[in-house]
Amino acid sequence: MAFRPLTARAPAALLREAKPLKAIFSHAQRLAHLQRLVESQLQPAAREHCHVASWREGSLLLIVTDGHWATRLRYQQKRLQRQLQAFEVFESLTRILFKVQPPTVPQGAVGHTMDLSMNAAQTIQDTADGISDPNLRAALERLASHAKPKA
Repeated sequence: MAFRPLTARAPAALLREAKPLKAIFSHAQRLAHLQRLVESQLQPAAREHCHVASWREGSLLLIVTDGHWATRLRYQQKRLQRQLQAFEVFESLTRILFKVQPPTVPQGAVGHTMDLSMNAAQTIQDTADGISDPNLRAALERLASHAKPKA
């Protein structure tokens, strides 16, 4: 008896039909909709620092990237709550909670680059020449080899 694999299906079809995935997908869509509504009432500079985490039983939990933005948003909390209550989905909004959670990957830290001048590389190489420990000497020589000539 030979095993016949199931035919491949489009990801969108899986998200609509598989029960667990359907629930996750609809919850993600709901959060995205709430995020758009909240962003429409935030100052443009605050939008990238504030994300909807949950909305249940009249309580809106917003994740903020740092304490600075959490403080600024707390000062605007009453105004924001009033404006959000104008939307049908937020009619029962009673409180807004802010939780500070820094991004897990620092922005701008995509790759590690090292710019080493030829002068610095020569100084490191001269230091390596005077070192008797072979491991330290090899490490300094590798470091010196990262120098880039000026174009």
